[in-house]
Amino acid sequence: MNKWSLLGCAILSEVAASLSLKAALENPLWYALVVAGYSASFVFLSAVLRAGMPLGIAYGIWGALGVALTAVAASMAFSEPLTPTMLAGMVLVIAGVLCIETGSRNVSAPKEPAR
Repeated sequence: MNKWSLLGCAILSEVAASLSLKAALENPLWYALVVAGYSASFVFLSAVLRAGMPLGIAYGIWGALGVALTAVAASMAFSEPLTPTMLAGMVLVIAGVLCIETGSRNVSAPKEPAR
């Protein structure tokens, strides 16, 4: 699996765990999926880092897309509000992460210290 697929799995498992957490308020059986989802998310995120993706990029994308997907899915699954202001905020967060990712491409590799 490439690092982008692993990151996608990390995001989707985190979103599933977060949605399950909301569902577990009414039915505690959902807590099993909460634990499994968050555990899987961290395992996938670790694999992304092991595959060489920088932490700032991986965590930024994971966080930004996780927030956006969770908000949209919670709106559909639980009828939670999703206002234009919230959507604008999601766009700004994702744009900020893209700026970080784009900016990191312009940074040269760190030099090893002289011995």
